Amino acid sequence: MRETISDQIFTAAGGLFYSEGIRAVGIDRIIEEAKVAKATLYRHFPSKDHLVAAYLQDRHDRVIRSLQEALDATGTPRDQITVIFERLYEKADSPEFRGCAFALAVAEHGESDRVVSVARTHKKAVRDIFRAVISNTGLDLDQAAAHLSLLYEGALATVAVGRDPTAVLVARDCALSIFDAAVSKHAIDLAGIMNPGKIMSE
Repeated sequence: MRETISDQIFTAAGGLFYSEGIRAVGIDRIIEEAKVAKATLYRHFPSKDHLVAAYLQDRHDRVIRSLQEALDATGTPRDQITVIFERLYEKADSPEFRGCAFALAVAEHGESDRVVSVARTHKKAVRDIFRAVISNTGLDLDQAAAHLSLLYEGALATVAVGRDPTAVLVARDCALSIFDAAVSKHAIDLAGIMNPGKIMSE
């Protein structure tokens, strides 16, 4: 299928925004890269702000789709957590990787309500992915999802600064340890509810 003009524009812009930074890339550079006229660009995107938001929305859709595919790739919550972090490691182990596109965009363009809104929506969607992972374990959804998503976000930030993708594997191991401890505690608590006399005698 032939790429639409709008896709052509924000694909070119997105690559530049991520690799060089939003403020560093001007409209003329995007026009040159996308090979379109200025009038054509503004017909599809009334402002650079709209273009940045479209770039982030497209990236959001692709990231969440990738995370959902990770959930579909295996059945158990523990394995799903492993796959999510290992796929992030594969992305981070690239010279082009600069960290979280949404954090970078807010750092540069945080005065834009559109940009901040897309970034916040994305972060909530990542937490919801982790909520989906643990939804059938009986654990406290909000607490567990917050712990796992913070490890995921922390791995992104650490790799961006340290340029060492193994930070993602450290985050994976921490996530699995937290998950295992939470599952174990839940099992003990559940056993206590079901058989309080037995727990007391032990």
